Amino acid sequence: MDALLPADRERLRRLVARKREIADDPVNRERRTAWLRHDAGTGGRPMILAEWGGIHDRQNPLDIERRLHCVGDWARGVEWGLCAEIARFEELRDDHVVEPWLSVNWNVSRSDYGVQPVVHTTQNEGQMASRNWEPPIRDLDRDFDRLHLRSFAVDRASTLAAQAHLTAAVGDLCPVQIRGAFYWTLGMTIEAIDLIGLEGLMLSMYDNPAGLHRLMSLLRDDHLAFNAWLEREGLLSLNNANDYIGSGSEGYSRQLPQPDAQPGQPVRLRDQWALLESQETVGVGPELFEEFIFPYQLDLAQRFGRIYYGCCEPVNSRWQVLQRLPNLARVSISAWADEELMAAACGTQVVYSRKPNPAMISTAAFDEQAIRADLRRTLDVARGCRVELIMKDVHTLHEEPQRLARWVALARAACGG
Repeated sequence: MDALLPADRERLRRLVARKREIADDPVNRERRTAWLRHDAGTGGRPMILAEWGGIHDRQNPLDIERRLHCVGDWARGVEWGLCAEIARFEELRDDHVVEPWLSVNWNVSRSDYGVQPVVHTTQNEGQMASRNWEPPIRDLDRDFDRLHLRSFAVDRASTLAAQAHLTAAVGDLCPVQIRGAFYWTLGMTIEAIDLIGLEGLMLSMYDNPAGLHRLMSLLRDDHLAFNAWLEREGLLSLNNANDYIGSGSEGYSRQLPQPDAQPGQPVRLRDQWALLESQETVGVGPELFEEFIFPYQLDLAQRFGRIYYGCCEPVNSRWQVLQRLPNLARVSISAWADEELMAAACGTQVVYSRKPNPAMISTAAFDEQAIRADLRRTLDVARGCRVELIMKDVHTLHEEPQRLARWVALARAACGG
């Protein structure tokens, strides 16, 4: 880590002081309370979030780079995170909550499965572009023995040094926790596709069902082993505050940790949220999903305290299977889902995590009337449900960065706030 320059230190301290002011702001406190009520089902308003980190326009809605002043690489990285959170509160104004702490994560590494796909990408001036890959496993029977469970390691010294470095700079203003996540999803099908290809995954359901079950068993066992290792090593942290959980939501819940959790003792898997999804099998019918994917997801779900299911796939076609998941608390209602069916399915028991179509704010025409109609329809259909509106998977705003904050304002108006 860089030696901290005096000017960089003062810059970070000013930003941390502002973060603490925001954490104490009545607007921020209301959002925290609203999230807890939302999760508990005790009434309250719909929650609104907007993701901006994947936008590739030259004019990003928050444009963090232009706000940076620190010189040192380490300080600049910390500054980036602080500026992003402050700008989200001051300009985007969604329901992200700012907490009065800073976090570093354990420095954990994992090996591969014994093989690596060869990935080919096109060049597009640093913007998103096409890619394809050569799956390393061409024949599940012939090549399976090339695969093995991954190995894991943690660098405790570098993690504690990072915590100490940040604490020395700003710890008198804001506590520095070791808190973070090690993966986004436990879905497994994206990893299966990396290994055997999308076509290979689909065709194996018919051509080599035993081979596909063998592969899915390996992926399940690997995830179980990794999570058991994290728990055994004491590396887990709670994700029941403003932690990113599921496919875009925030983890606020009084249901976690479990009632038998002891203060000061290591966090357990059953004290955590986990995401399960299988976007890649959107073209697979419910019977094949139930046979080849769900049993392995179920084995993972049983280890965790609360489950968020889904991302972009329309979950209504497999709901009769998914509703068997234990501790299912939130479900993604994508732009392609049957809203009416899922509203009836969720009722008041499962949070209706709605993802409006990002094309509404990404294409040439920004039609506010159409956006209002879309929001009204969701709120009408899901009346009586616990609704969260999450604008995500936005990759362009047509070089009009103000659109994202405007969508948040339109969503607030539609919700009566």
